[in-house]
Amino acid sequence: MSDPKQTLGEDEIGGRFSGERYHADLEGQLSYHDFLQLDKILDAQTPVTGAHDETLFFILHQVKELWMKLMIHELTAAFPLIRDDDLRPAFKIFARVKRIQENLIQAWHILTTMTPTDYLAFRDGLGKSSGFQSFQYRSIEFMFGNKNRGMIKTHAHRPDIHARLVELLERPSLYDEVIKLLARRGFAIDAGCLDRDWSVAREPNDSVLAAWTAIYQNSREYWDLYELAENLLDIDDLFQTWRFRHANTVERVIGHKIGTGGTSGVGYLRRAVDIRLFPELWEVRTTL
Repeated sequence: MSDPKQTLGEDEIGGRFSGERYHADLEGQLSYHDFLQLDKILDAQTPVTGAHDETLFFILHQVKELWMKLMIHELTAAFPLIRDDDLRPAFKIFARVKRIQENLIQAWHILTTMTPTDYLAFRDGLGKSSGFQSFQYRSIEFMFGNKNRGMIKTHAHRPDIHARLVELLERPSLYDEVIKLLARRGFAIDAGCLDRDWSVAREPNDSVLAAWTAIYQNSREYWDLYELAENLLDIDDLFQTWRFRHANTVERVIGHKIGTGGTSGVGYLRRAVDIRLFPELWEVRTTL
């Protein structure tokens, strides 16, 4: 027999959890709806054509931008940890970044439910807007080291965004900070890797490759650097997978048409698939 003190009667359950009582308890207090500012979020979809799949297109890209905002937030926190040689907390951040990347990859699978006919029903309503213009995506690329000053021209009409991208372009990337960490740990890194024009994409370097080779060959001695390398390779692999899914989805929906923002569409995306963010970490597999 159950203990009556541990059992809630129907009246008590109704009194505590009825909609009317619960609403009264929230009177004048911050609610779930208010905390998340759902009025702003749920009213942020403004379809132009009224085509059914236009709502899918809006929501999917807005959600991706939110995930990218969180990714930038996490990566920003990783930079000082790398500079301070404090790798354990950085690994926790990288674990979260990888989960965010997985969600971004899955978003393309949802978009593949949209057929070419579905897309053409509202494509003209997009005007000149294009994912190519995503400053958050460009921010992530710059943070990882895929630098190209020409890519910020499209944001010249927004001085605030343009300034943020210039700042990211002209400072060391995450991988630059990792290479400087290798030098602090005693590896013979070429001076040109440690003090250079950070706004230019770096070229693969033999001294960096030699450092990673030594780390992999002596993983027990350099376990934290070995773990750092594998985390970075995971991130690079997932980023490449994201670009591959992007290219496939675009080709599936629009074929080889010119993109809405005037890019070459699939051709541009296919070229991006081959980019390695951290090339020496791929090369070391061959040298071992």
